[in-house]
Amino acid sequence: MREVGCTLDAELRAPSGIVLAIAVADAPGLARDEVLRVAVDGRPLDVVEHPGPAGTRWHTAHTPVGTLRVEYEATVRGRAEPARVTVHDRIVHVRPSRYVQSDLMSGLIDYEVIRSFAAMPPEERIIAVRDRVDASLEYSWATTKPTDGLVEPLAAGRGVCRDYAHVVAGILRATDLPARIVSVYAPELQPMDFHAVVEVAVGDEWLLVDATGLAPRRSMLRIATGRDAADTAFLANDGSTLTLTGIRVRAAASERFAENPAETVVLG
Repeated sequence: MREVGCTLDAELRAPSGIVLAIAVADAPGLARDEVLRVAVDGRPLDVVEHPGPAGTRWHTAHTPVGTLRVEYEATVRGRAEPARVTVHDRIVHVRPSRYVQSDLMSGLIDYEVIRSFAAMPPEERIIAVRDRVDASLEYSWATTKPTDGLVEPLAAGRGVCRDYAHVVAGILRATDLPARIVSVYAPELQPMDFHAVVEVAVGDEWLLVDATGLAPRRSMLRIATGRDAADTAFLANDGSTLTLTGIRVRAAASERFAENPAETVVLG
């Protein structure tokens, strides 16, 4: 059993539409009890759910001016059946995207390094790329901006989980392995927050990669899946009228797992 949730607080200076990606994704094999509350100045708002890729569940609401509070709680039982790789996945997730500019990779990392990765079998390549990114970046808060792609953390030599994920996905896409970004709830993550990881298509399976090594992959729960952080942001709104003032994330699992970086893991 896994218990997860979050509380978001924000100020809205003008009426806006918001999009939330905080609910546990739909997946065969999972059963969940959950509550989602969205309110402005204490008044509940109507929320509409929309399906997205790989079980992603976006929730939208129209918000007036005021103080926004979002609360989500879920108790989840079981394990998700492994996601399968589709033809659509193989086309979309090998291409450059807004924050994963894989077409720039040969100018950011020595071409011979990229070519050596491409010559490796997929499973070996994933480990080598993960280790390269782990060695190249220092985990550090407030060092990159939400609008940064993979160029900035590579130049700075540091970043947060989304930066690690973008760089891993960029190198793998540059070697023709489809890679996508997944936001997850991650029990045992320290400091606790939403977490970003990578899924890589090998055969018909999506293998889970986390170059930060900050939480056991086998405990993670999928929230949203997409090309990069633009598709998996936990909160988005129309325009620039929203200021996030607080975020608290909770994630706990009844079973503890030891993280083995060499272990092949699928998100469940």
